[in-house]
Amino acid sequence: MTAAHQITWRERFEAYYYLCRFDKPIGTELVFWPTMWALWIAAEGIPPIGILLPMILGTVLMRAAGCAINDFADRKVDAHVERTKNRPLATGIISGKEAIYVFLGLVFASACMLLFLPVATFYCALGGLFLAFIYPFMKRYTHLPQVVLGMAFSWGIPMSFTAMGKPLDLSCWLLYFGNLAWTVAYDTQYAITDREYDLKIGVKSTAILFGKYDIPAISALQALSIALIASALHLQDLLAPFGALALLAVAADFVYQWTKTRDRDPQRCFWAFRHNRWVGLMIFIGVFLALW
Repeated sequence: MTAAHQITWRERFEAYYYLCRFDKPIGTELVFWPTMWALWIAAEGIPPIGILLPMILGTVLMRAAGCAINDFADRKVDAHVERTKNRPLATGIISGKEAIYVFLGLVFASACMLLFLPVATFYCALGGLFLAFIYPFMKRYTHLPQVVLGMAFSWGIPMSFTAMGKPLDLSCWLLYFGNLAWTVAYDTQYAITDREYDLKIGVKSTAILFGKYDIPAISALQALSIALIASALHLQDLLAPFGALALLAVAADFVYQWTKTRDRDPQRCFWAFRHNRWVGLMIFIGVFLALW
């Protein structure tokens, strides 16, 4: 972006749109489906519309807020990575200060959704906000930023239980940690695509930590996620037959992902990351049918 180029309002609006990743809904889907699993389980069926809509809108808004703060944290390194060099902060269309304003605005809008939910959900949401804020900075200090992302992406699960007035029981936490393991698995696939650049600029990730054991580690995390989610569904009497069939389909999908990523080709690993949207959907279908 040259100094002589005058940025139009349309270009700035588009830049905000891209900053929030509204053009790439995969992240929203990966947060959305686990929240829906938990909401349906906690409601023991279709949740009330007065709970469902605020939870959906809050999920979309907080994911967008997470993208804004992530790009702010990465504003000095994105320009050096092929996949991210055209992001709004990397090109200079949006300033770091503007990204912070967008983040705060989206957090406020998301907080407004909490006005329609029980007060316990408000207090629970504070933990999710903390995780969403610190995640982008973790890659500078630990090789486990994917674990923090998994904690943040799974936070809709306890929020769903509190929204329905249910206790955060064992089934809730089994679902939470099952989703966390799945998130670390697919975000490690994502991290493999950037590993070459991350090593050059000093950014840490589980893909770097696992090294040559990255693909086996992903498979182990996927197996752990199935076991934990199956245990949660069993406790809720939702495993047989639809929950089990859904998880068998997920297991088959994970094997398919392994066949595509075992050579560690970055493009195939990125494909596998995006393919996980179907994993979340399959589990939701199993839960939905089990509660029908």
